[in-house]
Amino acid sequence: MHSSYQPEGYTGLKTLLSTDEIHAGVARLAGEIRDQYAGQSLTVVGVMSGSLVFLADLIRHIREPLRVGVIQARSYRGSATVPGPLEVRTDLLPDIRDRHVLLVDDIFDTGRTLQRLMSSLRELQPASLRAAVLLSKPARHEVETRPDFTVFEIEDVFAVGYGMDYRDAYRNLPHIAALEPEEIQAPPP
Repeated sequence: MHSSYQPEGYTGLKTLLSTDEIHAGVARLAGEIRDQYAGQSLTVVGVMSGSLVFLADLIRHIREPLRVGVIQARSYRGSATVPGPLEVRTDLLPDIRDRHVLLVDDIFDTGRTLQRLMSSLRELQPASLRAAVLLSKPARHEVETRPDFTVFEIEDVFAVGYGMDYRDAYRNLPHIAALEPEEIQAPPP
């Protein structure tokens, strides 16, 4: 997909990270992961649904043997822009007991979701457990837990695109954009 591609109806959004910047960042992260897990089998677990584009691009760069699974964590409902209670579903996972596991998520905001997911996965007794995130918002961090790998740090904005959404819109943007407050209040295209 060409880096200037923009789906219809999504014009005028402020670009935070271009497609080319994202691809370079994901390739850089994959190199770090390859170094960390050299010679080891890996289970990569993506957090649905926001990390799926990131997950797909990332695993194409990893050459070590791997398995892929997903975990579902939901804290935003409908038009909410602040999280509610977190629901975690692990029934979509392969067996991770005694396996090296890398949890992949789209964004590290307050950190509460990642902290809870890591706790849930530790109960399944992996050999090791690390986390990688595409985006981190340092201004919003509320917990001591931190991802082991971060591709980009961003300001405190509502990011969409590259799999991330607002009310199920914008996931198909090939870049990452910031929604302005008036765009969050309006119905998505």
